[in-house]
Amino acid sequence: MSHASDPDPTRTPPSRRGRSLSRADIQAQVRARKEQFDEANEKITERSGRNLLSAIAIGLVLAAVMVFSLVVVKEIFMALAAVLVAFATLELATALKHAGIHVPRIPTVIAGVALVPAAYYWGAEGQWLVFLGGVVLVALWRVLEVAFIPPRPGFAGTVRDVAAATFVQVYVSFLASVSVLLLSKDGGQWWVLAFIVVVVLVDVGAYASGLNFGKHPMAPTISPKKTWEGLAGAVVVALIGGVLLAIFMLQQPWWFGLIFGAVIVITATVGDLCESLLKRDIGIKDMSSWLPGHGGILDRLDSILPSAAAAYVLWVIFAS
Repeated sequence: MSHASDPDPTRTPPSRRGRSLSRADIQAQVRARKEQFDEANEKITERSGRNLLSAIAIGLVLAAVMVFSLVVVKEIFMALAAVLVAFATLELATALKHAGIHVPRIPTVIAGVALVPAAYYWGAEGQWLVFLGGVVLVALWRVLEVAFIPPRPGFAGTVRDVAAATFVQVYVSFLASVSVLLLSKDGGQWWVLAFIVVVVLVDVGAYASGLNFGKHPMAPTISPKKTWEGLAGAVVVALIGGVLLAIFMLQQPWWFGLIFGAVIVITATVGDLCESLLKRDIGIKDMSSWLPGHGGILDRLDSILPSAAAAYVLWVIFAS
């Protein structure tokens, strides 16, 4: 004889069954959300050429380290710049091999790294002396390699290699050292931070505007992902950011912020396009794969390097 109050061992109580269904529903929703996010991330990667999550994560880490070093101890930024120069020069020298150009990597890295503290401690004079010494070092190293180590590229090939080695020193080492030269000035850390912030704003503004509104390619044969709509977004955020930074960080009038933002938009965009053209001529997509979502070190410095020189010139004109 059964009683209505007796539980049926073959049945799950309603309350427990509800909890089980709710848990399953939550898990299904999480999976669905994840699939939607992965699908959206794939579409963004396809349109922009970047892995969004990796790019954001690495960008935030690099930004945090740079801000900390600039605000707390200048020498930390100098050391960080030396490390970035070492990797970027090594990266470019290695990439040039794809085009049959041999740039000796050991002296290239040594010369590049030595240029950073020279600019910080000895000023422009020391920067130029060490730069010229580095160019001579790398050139002699390559000539000795050609003389004693086969295969020998001949006179034309040797001249091409020496010219490429000099280009690496100018493009990466010297321009990077200009940011350290600016850093060494009184209050220079704020100028360095300001131009880096504007470069980031240019990148983010172009990325967001191009992703949402981009229809007209700006330089389709060099960089198909870049659009005029993206450039317009970069200009807007750079001008706004430049004005705010000029007033609250650089103690400059608001109109200087417009000049600062406009100049950095130009140098950052040109630097990005020039590096894209360089990679196209070499025949590679990224300088390396050291930074997931970004490519190589130089892929992140391409806009910063010429912008450092522009920021230094603006400092000389308006603040020195």
